Amino acid sequence: MVTALGLAWRASRRLTAAFAALSMLMAALPVTIAWCTKLVLDEIADGRPEVGATAVLGAALAGCGVLTALGPQVVQYVRDESGRMVGLVAQDRLFRATEGFVGLARFEDPAFLDRIRMAQQYGGATPGMVVSAALGGARTILTGAGFLVSLVTINPWMAVLVVGAAAPSLAAELWLSRRRAAMLWGIGPVERREFFFGELLVNVRAAKELRLFGIGAHLRGLMNAQRRAANAERSRTDRRELGVQAVTGTTAALAAGGGLLWVLVSAANGTGGVGDVALFVAAVAGVQAAVSGLVAELVTAHQQVLLFGHYLAVLDAEPDLPVPARPRRAGPLRRGIELNDVWFRYSPGHPWALRGVSLTIPYGTAVALVGRNGAGKSTVVKLLCRMYDPERGSIRWDGVDLREMDPVELRARIGAVFQDYMEYDMTAAENIGLGDLAALDDRGRIEAAARRAGAHGAVSGLPRGYDTMLSRVFAEPPDDDGGAATGVHLSGGQWQRLALARAYLRGERDLLILDEPSSGLDAEAEHEIHQGLREHRRGRTSVLISHRLGAVRDADHIVVLDGGRVAEQGTHAGLLARDGIYARLFTLQAEGYRQREDRDANDRLSEAR
Repeated sequence: MVTALGLAWRASRRLTAAFAALSMLMAALPVTIAWCTKLVLDEIADGRPEVGATAVLGAALAGCGVLTALGPQVVQYVRDESGRMVGLVAQDRLFRATEGFVGLARFEDPAFLDRIRMAQQYGGATPGMVVSAALGGARTILTGAGFLVSLVTINPWMAVLVVGAAAPSLAAELWLSRRRAAMLWGIGPVERREFFFGELLVNVRAAKELRLFGIGAHLRGLMNAQRRAANAERSRTDRRELGVQAVTGTTAALAAGGGLLWVLVSAANGTGGVGDVALFVAAVAGVQAAVSGLVAELVTAHQQVLLFGHYLAVLDAEPDLPVPARPRRAGPLRRGIELNDVWFRYSPGHPWALRGVSLTIPYGTAVALVGRNGAGKSTVVKLLCRMYDPERGSIRWDGVDLREMDPVELRARIGAVFQDYMEYDMTAAENIGLGDLAALDDRGRIEAAARRAGAHGAVSGLPRGYDTMLSRVFAEPPDDDGGAATGVHLSGGQWQRLALARAYLRGERDLLILDEPSSGLDAEAEHEIHQGLREHRRGRTSVLISHRLGAVRDADHIVVLDGGRVAEQGTHAGLLARDGIYARLFTLQAEGYRQREDRDANDRLSEAR
């Protein structure tokens, strides 16, 4: 709770102070109104009211009425404004923390993803709600104390009775808040799956298969099943709360009813006045409202603090990969990269993805990684970028273990095109410029990178050229005529060229990683792209991955992975002569191409006849 309050104070000191002052003012108003009302009634009932005193009391009541009418709106505005500022700071801290995770393991952990979702949902709102609950609790305590003193002046035992009747309610509500917080954490995975299915139903990339395969209703049923499961848990919690609150509320009502009966009898017997009846009714209502309000504020604060724990857990999470306090400098690559007896698996429950892999990527050479699906090629790429650390063995950059380097500095020396490249819902220029933020506003560099990737012609032909939004998720800003055009969709091959342009934009990086850089292109485009890549990587250290072995045959060194091990390595000619895995895969692919060429030739001959 202290952390949440501290975050709110640092985010908006003035608004928090104003909120506190207004809360205290609003706390004094009900007691002031009750006492002014008592005094006015006593003046009138006395039969000899003093005009001056009555007028002062009436003016005081009128002033309190104005403040009572205006105060809640002002308090609400200050609270909302403070909440917005706190939410912005909390959100920035949360994503700054996730940005600090060095690798990918956190984002592949379902439990941690649930925690991040809870942190997003409650982290930004909790500090403001805790401040509101704390000040609301202070306000209700002050108001309740004023009314309690008023009750004591009438009958001390009535004050004890009213407060005693509220104690079980407080204990019960705190117990319920813990149960509700536990319930919200328990249904987190269910709600995340519901959100996943809902996103699929409106995702443009999924829309084609949903309609072609007719699976929309099936996914909607899965989504609704998750919602029903979550609703059932919420309903059980609500029923439990309803039962407990009914018992505690009845107890408080019986105590108030007994006290009211006593004060009415006293007034009828002449031992109490009309003002006492009015004050007692207001005081009992005020004390009970204050106790109920205090219970509600405490429960809100308690529940929010419990949920805020998920936010703090993300902020305080241990590093997913160790970063040395004094990292070794990741200097320009001069000798090469070595993998020494590298073993890796994604978790203890997964099989080994790499089993004792040892290979060298000499400086200035192109090394190709080939093999069947699941052989470990992409895993090697992830380790080279230090998205994970080997479980055993080491990877060395000019003799320095990657674990001894600053990951940010290491990655600044790497350019890459990944097989699962990103398609950002941003403009064409931004999609390329994200490859090097220093060039984000340098249109000349962006266009040069696009030309090298063969994307300039397609991008230039878009409605707004490089400023065209490559998405229909967001509307483009209005043009000069005031009209807003929707974004455009690119083909898979066009997107792949933009991903290549991002890699070209990174310029003179020490290591270039090309993971299936032409998988989405036709044969002519693939030839063009590989011709450009050959020129770009000439004299540079590069790692090539492709299932199309013809695209890597000119690599300086080819490494064949099989089952997470290095099965073969050598040149294209040497591996063919060895007649092993590489030779069989290459022959199968070549045979497939020859059969396709024969079919095309036969088709052309048939057409000619």
